Amino acid sequence: MNTITNKTSRADQWLYVATALYFVMNGAQLWETAIMVPAWTAGPPASLFFFKTQYGLDFKLFWMIVHSVHEVFLLLALFFNWHIRQRRNAMIGLLVVHIALRVWTLQYFAPTLMQFMAMDVKPVVDQGLLERATMWKNLNYLRVGLYVMVNLGYVFILRFNKKDYINEN
Repeated sequence: MNTITNKTSRADQWLYVATALYFVMNGAQLWETAIMVPAWTAGPPASLFFFKTQYGLDFKLFWMIVHSVHEVFLLLALFFNWHIRQRRNAMIGLLVVHIALRVWTLQYFAPTLMQFMAMDVKPVVDQGLLERATMWKNLNYLRVGLYVMVNLGYVFILRFNKKDYINEN
């Protein structure tokens, strides 16, 4: 019985850490979405100066590190929760959604943002670029909302009763 208690305690700890890191990542996403995204999408190419000054914004390294660290901890939490069948199954489902969001990010959001970042700043607003930036911004609201929902899913998983779902095979 003590072995099971130790396993579930470690499982709880790793899931708490992974969930907390997800909240940190969500906080950064919400900050960026609330502050930065509306500013640079307001009127490209004039509004793209955020990326072009000597100390212009470049989020690539930050997001690569945040997502990588977070995903390592998600996988560790899954490993330590593997023996709790209901948690394992729910975590796999949430991980699939998370991976789908990451693929969407890497296929659409990151390349499109990098295209905007590479554009020259001009003192005009291009209607075509504005429509494209607005589409990016609106889809980003959806994407960030989905990430928050996945994070809340991990909070829900923390509530699963470990004693009833331990797979002792």
